[in-house]
Amino acid sequence: MRSKRGLRRLVLPDGTEYLWKVRHRHTDGGPCTEVLTLHRAGFPTHIVFPGVAVGGYGAHSGLVSDRHGHSANLHEPGVVRAFVDELRRRGPVTGDVDGWALLPAVSRAAAATPGVPPGCPPGP
Repeated sequence: MRSKRGLRRLVLPDGTEYLWKVRHRHTDGGPCTEVLTLHRAGFPTHIVFPGVAVGGYGAHSGLVSDRHGHSANLHEPGVVRAFVDELRRRGPVTGDVDGWALLPAVSRAAAATPGVPPGCPPGP
């Protein structure tokens, strides 16, 4: 369920809870930036993707990809979970984090996640 502030909730199997949101930010004369913000126990971590170009066929806010073929949709809870897992693997972090440095590991984790079982009907 979404709160009034637009934060979404992610609860890990160990009971650890994160609140998260995605935003697209513009600065005067600077590049567009996608930001995935994770809140845990009141401490925010901002996973920042500066220099994002949004546009073209199928592109939308929250979609990040690099020139090496790594990509992620920051609006998907499974992708957010992969970022949380990668941050936890690296150790406690708060403040701003370079999302481009995390993207290869998160993209591989998302690709390794099992897809829809064979024989399932297509979605809506």
